[in-house]
Amino acid sequence: MMKMRKTLTIILALALVFASVGFAFAATNQELYLNNLAKTGTQGQQAWALHELSKAGFEQMTNQELYLNNLLAAGTAGQKAWAKAELAKIGAVAAATPAVTTPAASADPGMPEKGSTMVLASTTSTQDTGFFDMLIPIFDAKYGTTTKVVAVGSGEAMAMGQRGDADVLLVHSRAAEDKFIADGWGVNRKDVMYNFFVLVGPKDDPAKIKGMTSAVEAFKAVYDSQSTFLSRADKSGTHTKELTIWTKSGSTPVAATDKWYLETGKGMGDTLTMANEMGGYTITDSGTWGTMQVNLPNLELLVQGDSVLYNPYGVIAVNPAKYPNTNYKAAMAFVNFITSEEGQQIIKDFKNKNGQYIFVPNAK
Repeated sequence: MMKMRKTLTIILALALVFASVGFAFAATNQELYLNNLAKTGTQGQQAWALHELSKAGFEQMTNQELYLNNLLAAGTAGQKAWAKAELAKIGAVAAATPAVTTPAASADPGMPEKGSTMVLASTTSTQDTGFFDMLIPIFDAKYGTTTKVVAVGSGEAMAMGQRGDADVLLVHSRAAEDKFIADGWGVNRKDVMYNFFVLVGPKDDPAKIKGMTSAVEAFKAVYDSQSTFLSRADKSGTHTKELTIWTKSGSTPVAATDKWYLETGKGMGDTLTMANEMGGYTITDSGTWGTMQVNLPNLELLVQGDSVLYNPYGVIAVNPAKYPNTNYKAAMAFVNFITSEEGQQIIKDFKNKNGQYIFVPNAK
């Protein structure tokens, strides 16, 4: 153990030296580098690292996760094997391990057939904000397609892709997206846009979380006070993020025994409406909150801005090798359109019915 601590000390020291001279780690080590800097750098370096973690869609590691990932990256063979086993025990992903992807199908299979139908499975947030009401008519007019939008949680959207019931997905659950690709169900994933999750709740705020800068601490306060909390419980991207934060807080409620923790099994709009009626807390994407808040007089935005609340969206074409009858031409036309300069400008300019900008384009 003393040897392991010495190894970690050396790694952390190197991280500071590299940061001071502008050294750049390999892309696969970016998350590890930024997490080291966020823990051990100067105040300015820590602030920069947290910003970069949020921008890249990474979550800040716990001290244990960081220690084990450092060993995995630079330890002896024995230390690496031990660290890998420990990471598996706690369910953490090794930052220095590149994601596995399936070979991409053609990114340009040609123009879609005029009059063909494309099924787009997406999240309730993109539907509830009015985003598709603006975007889809432009896409269909440009390519002569008819797009059918199915707005469900990200988990169900990917399940539709696995069943061959959708041609293209627009979702926001990055770990699940990477697995979807790695398992061969999807191809040619691209970043599209992002916004942030926020924690909202009753104006009297019984858990006293208003203004907290840590979402994890806010969830812990809700748990400790046993204040009413509504969970979507639908395997959506929002539900996945909620569960991640509960895990980080060290206190995960169970609906069967924790009567204050209510599982709605519904989309974001319905869950917000229920929270408003019941005086409960919930986590929501900022887009849906901004669109619906005028109709939620009993709720208030209480916690925002934490890097763990970063909410990136990705577009994925369903793999035509799995389902040859999928409308892959239309799917790739949509992938390329929404990530093009034209599509990104549409996203940038989009405002909801309340005149608020909802998404930030970030296609590379």
